[in-house]
Amino acid sequence: MSEDSLEHTSVLPERIGQAATRKVWLPRLVYECLPYFYILAGFAALFATLYINAWYWVVPHWILFTALCLHFGVNTLYRRFRYRSTNRDEEAPEG
Repeated sequence: MSEDSLEHTSVLPERIGQAATRKVWLPRLVYECLPYFYILAGFAALFATLYINAWYWVVPHWILFTALCLHFGVNTLYRRFRYRSTNRDEEAPEG
């Protein structure tokens, strides 16, 4: 194998890494609604899981999806609340 063929193998992981770490800018409305969407999707998945009568292979996936959505939604709301409250305290005028 020549060195040229080995250089091409390292290009793809480098491009994937750049795409995975690229910042994504969302419109403010979408950004503010995102944790509520996560929570809503989590509850919808929970109710869909409760609606299933028998134990199918998909039930554990719905339960996992429910847990992840609720975790992401609550965690995002908590982090935003904590960040905004610390910045509000720092920006408060003295006196």
